[in-house]
Amino acid sequence: MSDPGLTPGDPLAPGPEAPRHASGLPGYSSPPPPGAFGTAAAGPIPALPVTGRYALAGWWSRVGATLIDGIIIGIGALLIVALFGSVFSVGFFASDEAGVVSLIVGLLLSFLAIAIVALLYAPLMMARTNGKTLGRMVIGIRVIRASGQPMTFGWAMLREVAIKALLFGFLSSLTFGLASLADVLWPLWDDENRALHDFIVDTRVVRD
Repeated sequence: MSDPGLTPGDPLAPGPEAPRHASGLPGYSSPPPPGAFGTAAAGPIPALPVTGRYALAGWWSRVGATLIDGIIIGIGALLIVALFGSVFSVGFFASDEAGVVSLIVGLLLSFLAIAIVALLYAPLMMARTNGKTLGRMVIGIRVIRASGQPMTFGWAMLREVAIKALLFGFLSSLTFGLASLADVLWPLWDDENRALHDFIVDTRVVRD
């Protein structure tokens, strides 16, 4: 579902200001009386609020959301292993050999199920909530597209799976983990708190 707060263009750019009259203050076509808006006639003109601007999420909030999501996925992984292990352990009723084989098959299938769940967790959640996971909900942040378009399942798959998991996973295997480390730490010195994968897919992490 499209977020009414998102508009085409860079969502971090300032929004349109309220129109000003010749006096410099809204609602007056001539110089305002002394004390208008709590200022003296010769005093500074108060700045009008700017709309349409998001507040960038800090590095620690991103880390906190990632840790929470990791814990959630970890708990789900334990439940999957326990479920598959209990189901496939019935082979021991036939014989010890059959039990060992069935248990190994069950563990392999459980690892496959864990991989699928881990890869689909974030894209499915982000598509349903327009950029949030359970961890981001707890911390109060979400991912947005700089174009102002909603976070679709395909775009979330591109960001979370194709870029973060596969591309940086592959680059990390070639650089002894340095690629993933650089990706994680990059928001610390970027002016818009972007990780390297945010540059590739043109996304931002903002306070919700």
